[in-house]
Amino acid sequence: MPAPSSSPQPSSAPPSDLFASTVPRTPEAILEALDPDQRAVAEALTGPVCVLAGAGTGKTRAITHRIAYGVRTGMYTPTTVLAVTFTARAAGEMRTRLRDLGVSGVQARTFHAAALRQLSFFWPQVVGGPPPRILEHKAPAVGEAARRLNLSVDRVAVRDLSSEVEWAKVSLVTAEDYERACVAKGRPAPAGFDHRTVARLITAYEEVKTERSVIDFEDVLLMLGDMLASNHTIAETVRRQYRHFVVDEYQDVSPLQQFVLDQWLGDRRELCVVGDPSQTIYSFTGATPHHLLSFQKVHPDAQVVRLVRDYRSTPQVVGLANKLLATKGVRRSGSHPALELIAQRPSGPPVAYTTYDDDESEARGIATKVGRLVAAGTAPSEIAVLYRTNAQSEGFEAALADAGIAYLVRGGERFFARREVRDAIVLLRGAARSAEPDIPMPTTVRDVLTSAGWSAAPPAGRGATRERWESMQALVGLADDLWAKRRASLPDLIQDLEERSSAQHAPTVEGVTLASLHAAKGLEWDAVFLAGMSEGLMPISLAETDEAVAEERRLLYVGITRAREHLDLSYARARNPGGRAGRRRTRFLDGLWPSDNPAAGIRRAPRDVGGRSAVVVTGTYDAELYEALKDWRTARAEAIDRPKFVVFSDAILRAMAELAPTTNADLVRIDGVGPGKVETYGAEVLGVVRAHVEKKSGN
Repeated sequence: MPAPSSSPQPSSAPPSDLFASTVPRTPEAILEALDPDQRAVAEALTGPVCVLAGAGTGKTRAITHRIAYGVRTGMYTPTTVLAVTFTARAAGEMRTRLRDLGVSGVQARTFHAAALRQLSFFWPQVVGGPPPRILEHKAPAVGEAARRLNLSVDRVAVRDLSSEVEWAKVSLVTAEDYERACVAKGRPAPAGFDHRTVARLITAYEEVKTERSVIDFEDVLLMLGDMLASNHTIAETVRRQYRHFVVDEYQDVSPLQQFVLDQWLGDRRELCVVGDPSQTIYSFTGATPHHLLSFQKVHPDAQVVRLVRDYRSTPQVVGLANKLLATKGVRRSGSHPALELIAQRPSGPPVAYTTYDDDESEARGIATKVGRLVAAGTAPSEIAVLYRTNAQSEGFEAALADAGIAYLVRGGERFFARREVRDAIVLLRGAARSAEPDIPMPTTVRDVLTSAGWSAAPPAGRGATRERWESMQALVGLADDLWAKRRASLPDLIQDLEERSSAQHAPTVEGVTLASLHAAKGLEWDAVFLAGMSEGLMPISLAETDEAVAEERRLLYVGITRAREHLDLSYARARNPGGRAGRRRTRFLDGLWPSDNPAAGIRRAPRDVGGRSAVVVTGTYDAELYEALKDWRTARAEAIDRPKFVVFSDAILRAMAELAPTTNADLVRIDGVGPGKVETYGAEVLGVVRAHVEKKSGN
């Protein structure tokens, strides 16, 4: 085999934060950064080892320190360690952390990346010639298979059938066994089709691929697994190369991935698995917690370590997460009780619960609250609005745009595909060849990007210009982080960018994140808004079995545990303004929502969004006063070096121009103007209004 090629930061650190200091020089220095449970993981250098790690407990810190400790003590040779996880981003983060710990040479890859590398290497020896081309997308081949069967399909149907083909393959279910397997599991066929038709389509799909001499991503795992299982020489070559295995997010392994892992291991026992059954949310793709839950049965002598100290979230957030799983006896998951987290952070604000009249009010209300957080100092990139389905994003996009708040939809254009990012990297790569060694790397980066249009201050307004600046600002921020962490050079930055590009591990872009609950897995923010907490959305109406409903509860648990400090749950009684208020709150929050406990109180947001009696704004405003308020806002924003929307949004200024407030009480009744804003800007706003009125009256 070829020689192996040579992260969010920990959710929150135990008392000693290694990443804020220099690279540890001794094995004991590596362990000093860990709490007792994390240390137990790091010291368990021989397998089998099972780490049951709750949300926010520092599992990535524990396993990367375990690898680094093993290398530093001489127990591991770096090139014989293979750490596998489920996303390229997570693998990239793991490599970054290992490098920060002074360890290079460890292979940290996704299952598919590791398998593809091995398959590509051995294919010429076993089969001959180059390996087949890999289909990037199944849809064209699935569409062709459907046409051969005279099936009437549209884009949505092809997408659903593609997902079903993928599920069958990762579940090791053949076309011949598909119907029987689905009946046994209670798995319905995609809408508009029956199981027998889908089984025929799976056969036709495989025929299309064979004719085109292509394979899909699941074939990479299948072919490698079969190659290792049937060719002893190849298997032994791989097993000599890789002697120690770490599998992250083990609750999400599919039968196909477990099959490949078994071939990698052979009859050896050097395996460390890490997972949390309570975060199993991808069963519809073939993921199953079975292998994690049965690990001790398969390996009776396995060391089991539980990580329950939550460094991410406040006691208020952790308390709700624990109660959600404890409700109605759902804390037990299979043969393991769900982990009960113990918060390590100081107390924070209470969890907020808000009921809105309709979806539009909910989106507008959340935008208002986001604006208040930003005005109080929370970075937009540390705020997320999470929802059950991607279709819900539109309303929040509109509300945030109206409020002048930058946002990004997770799943949009990839960071490294943006033209300004590609151009900036080309310029930085060129500068790296002639960089002055005495000039700090961040200074050089700023000089280079200034020539490409970057400026220290963000451009006014929003749109393409602002987005372009934010992309380059993210590169500046990354340069600052690497310099602070390890005095990195410009070539080091280029290498880091290349690795991030390969792993699609983008630096932070300033803007509120909009994402589905599934897309939020593995991420965290200071403030999280969980929107649409009503029956039909949470759990989603498609969840008809007990197992599906249980997974929806786990999905909500994942959403809750994304929040570090501020957590806001809400739902709307109606879909449209003036519509029938027929929705009811999700059953998962029964007994937890404050209205179920009158002593706890509840926030009720009618049309005003703030829980107070708001004035009605018609949209007809004094244009001259509006311009005067805009001029004041521009000057104020420049004075505090913040974007204009941080002071007040255009919508709020228009409301002021219509109502011409004369007192602080008038101001606070305007939607989006809270006591904090009144205290900071109230006197100035009232002065602008008073001057305008006096000017019009001729006084």
